[in-house]
Amino acid sequence: MSNKYDENRFAPPNTDDETQVKQLIADFKHGNQLAFSELVDRYHNQVTALAYKMVNDYDEAADIAQIVFVKMAKNIWRYDPSKKFYTWLYKVTVNASIDYIRKHRRHKHEPLESFHDITEGAKSDPELSFRRRQLGDEIEQAARSLSEKQRAAFLLRDVEGCKIDDVANIMNMPEATVRWYLHRARTKIRKELTRKCPQLLLLLGIR
Repeated sequence: MSNKYDENRFAPPNTDDETQVKQLIADFKHGNQLAFSELVDRYHNQVTALAYKMVNDYDEAADIAQIVFVKMAKNIWRYDPSKKFYTWLYKVTVNASIDYIRKHRRHKHEPLESFHDITEGAKSDPELSFRRRQLGDEIEQAARSLSEKQRAAFLLRDVEGCKIDDVANIMNMPEATVRWYLHRARTKIRKELTRKCPQLLLLLGIR
């Protein structure tokens, strides 16, 4: 399933960009409000895209993005410049999204985006592309059963493609714990897919 944020995936910046960002952070810490505005401009789409993948609602994702940037302004002094800024901001965004879900959707699960490598590619083969979209829809449905932490681990590792150590940093837990949540998420999703659409998995060569 596509959405208007798909072109703005939250990807790690290159070295030059990271250097510029850290300079903006230093300027903001010294009272330069224009530096903060530029940080917001740089990361607004990415933060909103990540929040959307957590809550699957455009308006709620926009609300979460506002919360994230308020938290960023208040807590930027906690950021360690020796670390990657995008990882720190990832953590703020994921935590804000989880807090929002707990507050506003205490008894409701929402679907995640489909695996990027399943729903993308093979566009020259209409039949294969159609089957991939079908499987993506099934993954969305299966992901509704995930807990908040399972969802975060699944989203960050399997949808966003973050490394395990970055996911552990973002979720503020040991890598072993992240791997456990990820294992549980994958197991639940695979079990549901095997139950509902075994022929589709076979057609796509997925075991």
